[in-house]
Amino acid sequence: MTVDDSDVQSSQRMMLGLCSVLVFSVVAGCASDTPKSPPPPTADQVRSHTDRAFEKLKQEERERAAQPPVPQ
Repeated sequence: MTVDDSDVQSSQRMMLGLCSVLVFSVVAGCASDTPKSPPPPTADQVRSHTDRAFEKLKQEERERAAQPPVPQ
């Protein structure tokens, strides 16, 4: 069985093409933008959310105190 020069060149071109695709994929993958996380909340936003949660908790306690106790 003999190997023809054209077969060798053909397989070399195919390997070069596959390597080129691989290198391009790696470069393109590394160059893509990563998703950005949302900015951290400001101190005023945290305070506002905390105040709302505390008011809601106090309202629930008032409603619970207004209901008659459940007999056991």
